[in-house]
Amino acid sequence: MSLVDVLRGRVGQLEARQQELERAASDPERVGRGDYPALLRELGSLQKILGPWKEYTALADELDEVREFLRGDDAEMKELAAADLPDMEARFAELEKEILDRVLEDDPDADKPALIEIRAGAGGDEAALFARDLVQIYQRFAAIRGWQVELMDASESEMGGFKEIVLKFTGEDAFRLMRYESGGHRVQRVPATETQGRIHTSAATVAVMPEVEAIDFELDEEELEITAMRSSGPGGQHVNKTSSAIRIVHLPTGIQVKCQEDKSQLRNKARAMDLLRAKLYEIEREKRAAERSEMRRTQVGTGDRSMRIRTYNYPQNRVTDHRLGESFSLEKILEGSLDPIFEGLLAKEREAKLANL
Repeated sequence: MSLVDVLRGRVGQLEARQQELERAASDPERVGRGDYPALLRELGSLQKILGPWKEYTALADELDEVREFLRGDDAEMKELAAADLPDMEARFAELEKEILDRVLEDDPDADKPALIEIRAGAGGDEAALFARDLVQIYQRFAAIRGWQVELMDASESEMGGFKEIVLKFTGEDAFRLMRYESGGHRVQRVPATETQGRIHTSAATVAVMPEVEAIDFELDEEELEITAMRSSGPGGQHVNKTSSAIRIVHLPTGIQVKCQEDKSQLRNKARAMDLLRAKLYEIEREKRAAERSEMRRTQVGTGDRSMRIRTYNYPQNRVTDHRLGESFSLEKILEGSLDPIFEGLLAKEREAKLANL
């Protein structure tokens, strides 16, 4: 079976699903129901496949015509066709990869915003400074992509790094791409506090979770211990006379979250609830991933935060992604140029998924 046949078969199923959803969306009785927003989100996700598919099939027909001209006797048309062909073939290949990634996607949360939790690991103050560097890399990448970045919570170190920080990224492909950042990140460099010029190794862990709406994952208030407290540490001084910070403990699991970044206690509570919901939902996601473990072993986006995925080597000015076995320019990575890494990871996972078909 050819690649185009695989795509046609999958897209045919999605087109049938789109028609089913459109009928449901036009039903007046469905509009006010709790599952209506999820229905609209699924329709939007399908359009991200079916829209490019229409362009892909139209371009396939145009390519056939251009190649026919190349085989013809009209010298002028052959010249025009030869000039147009490279750009058309490049666009066709680009569309093919885009459609494949969407068609082969096995994560129902791929189109959601991303919650990114970065924690300093071994290395003390230097690890916290490295966590801050990761934040800046992600913020610059988000700016390149046109994403919105929102600070959910942060705990700063005395030297201005982050012991822990949670950010929310909203935009096209936010979770689809950033999920590949889950895992252990290691830095090798001479710390600012090092007087003898010795290279130190420090670490940080990154966990990436999809944002989960209340209609998708309900929290039982009776299982929650919600405490208002005074904000503390850098960034919390503006509320030192009010108890605007919120801590929530999920009693069955012991998972704790807090938020103190806003002057409003209500907004801090809403953000803390969002973060707790995402953490609990991630446990369910990990269970589902374990059920697909045989397939997930062939993929690179497993999201295992214990897995070492990347080393940032300052003396050698390079960043090595261990999943790809390739190195990249440290300067460009620090500028937020993560696209080459993501393209390599997407290509590797695409090949693995096609091999499993």
